[in-house]
Amino acid sequence: MEFAGSEPYPGTGSLPTAVKILIAGGFGAGKTTMVGAVSEISPLQTEEVITQTSEGVDDLSGVEGKTTTTVAMDFGRITISQDLVLYLFGTPGQNRFWFMWDELALGALGAIVLADTRRIEDSFPAVDYFEHRGTSFVVAVNRFDGASDYDVEEVRYALDLDTHVPVVMCDARSRESSKLVLVTLLEHAMASRMAAVR
Repeated sequence: MEFAGSEPYPGTGSLPTAVKILIAGGFGAGKTTMVGAVSEISPLQTEEVITQTSEGVDDLSGVEGKTTTTVAMDFGRITISQDLVLYLFGTPGQNRFWFMWDELALGALGAIVLADTRRIEDSFPAVDYFEHRGTSFVVAVNRFDGASDYDVEEVRYALDLDTHVPVVMCDARSRESSKLVLVTLLEHAMASRMAAVR
């Protein structure tokens, strides 16, 4: 599967198919970074400075250097071909904003659960959420500098994932790496849909 690059889709008279993709995961896992890295448009970001109000509410252990947080969502777009455009919605990571997930998940083809091995337990709510909804998802392990290195099977075991759920390593700062995660998700979602209609 090839990406059309950063060129916006041309005005051919017919509209491309729009596909909604969620990027979810724990607080500080790199969701905003991934949307920004891969989007062909300037992404919409709702980042706000972390204030003293969040003390005792948001757990900053493992991400003590984080100074901003998403308070609504991130939004970006990437054109796959003349016929297919992905719209990316990054979910907020803190528990207090989970009420927004149901609205963001409506109509989504699939989701990326961005995992941070420094706080792997923060991935459980997103994994549980998409399993419960029956939404196709992949787990993308964002490799942070200085974090312990785990292989795919160790992550699969730690998150108790079914064998059919793809697990990939990535660098959310990298456009190419993020694109590979999106390709993995699209292929997995299409294969899951084909299997469901057989």
